[in-house]
Parts: sequence; C-alpha cells; structure tokens
Amino acid sequence: MPSPARTRRTQEERTAATRAALLDATVACLVEHGYHGTTTTRVVQRAGVSRGAQVHHFPTKNDLVLAAVEHLARKRADRFLAEDLERLRASSDPLGDALDLLWRACQGPLFEASMELWVAARTDSDLREHVAEFERLITAGILDISRAVFGDQVDDPDVQGNLYVALETLRGLCLLNFVHPTTPERQEARWLRSKSRLRRMVALDH
Repeated sequence: MPSPARTRRTQEERTAATRAALLDATVACLVEHGYHGTTTTRVVQRAGVSRGAQVHHFPTKNDLVLAAVEHLARKRADRFLAEDLERLRASSDPLGDALDLLWRACQGPLFEASMELWVAARTDSDLREHVAEFERLITAGILDISRAVFGDQVDDPDVQGNLYVALETLRGLCLLNFVHPTTPERQEARWLRSKSRLRRMVALDH
C-alpha cells in the first residue's frame, strides 16, 4: 500500500513555526541563563534554526527578548480569557479568586523572564523604554479584566490605587523569594498573610 502523501506546510506556516521556536527558546534561555547569558547563539541553537533566520525575524537581541516575553504574555492572557474569566464571574468569592489568579500570574517563566528584563533595563535606556511600555500594557490588561468581573467601580481612582498596591505587593513577594528562597509551604503562608490584608484594602463589590 502506498503511504499517504504528507501535507507540505505553506511558507506562512514555516515562518510562524520559526518565529515560535525562536521566541520559546528565548524565554527558556532568559529563565535558565538570565538576560546577559541569553545570547543569540544560544537561542538559535536551542531553537534549532539558522543564525540567518534569527536575524531576518529579530535583527537585535533586544528585539528578540522583548518579542519573546510579549509572546509568552499573550499566550497566558489568551488562556486566562478562555479558562478563568467565566470562573471568576461565577465565583462566590471573586475578589479572593482574582487575587489568587494574580498571585499565580506573578510566578513561573513569564515573571522570571520579565524580571531579567527589569534588571537589565536599569542600565540600558533603550531597553528600559520598551520594558516600561510593555509593563503599562500588562497593567492596562489587568484593569480591563477587572472591569469585566467587577464593573465600572474599577475606574474609581481610590479603587485603582488599591489595585496598583496589590500588584506591587504581589511582585514584591515573588522577588523576595529570589533573594530568600523558601519552601512552597512557607511561600504560600506569606501569600495568605498578604492576601488577607489586600482583600480588606481593595474591598471590591461583586
């Protein structure tokens, strides 16, 4: 019996696959080696593509790392919108569940890769400008999601100020674990202590 003909990928599909491989490899390198250890040579080797392909899609290292973190953030946002938004809307404790969701979002490869860019941006003005814009977009997205669950009260300046404090607290707790690593149980205890105070401060009505 002749084997079935293999469907050949289009040029657009090959291009998308190459970009995705480069972006996924870049995030992995940022987490494993840090910003300064993430070289384009390491990325192309990990992605299994040519140096020419990398330069064609992302001419500079900064182009590559910023696109990679945005790529991962969009994937996580898409998953949130698909899986978590309806659960929050139907929750009997939407504020508590929303805080837990943000806590989880401030961990894992996206957060770790983003922190590498934050540190590198301190001494790189061009990178700092792009990282700042990226973080503004993330914060705006979180506010949009909050409106979808809690309504227009999120636009109240006092409420927004409390949400910003909550985000800053979450990021600080995760950074603390970089400096003082601890057990998952101890990290969870830190979070529950902060969560109980944050929910009293934010005090959103469902």
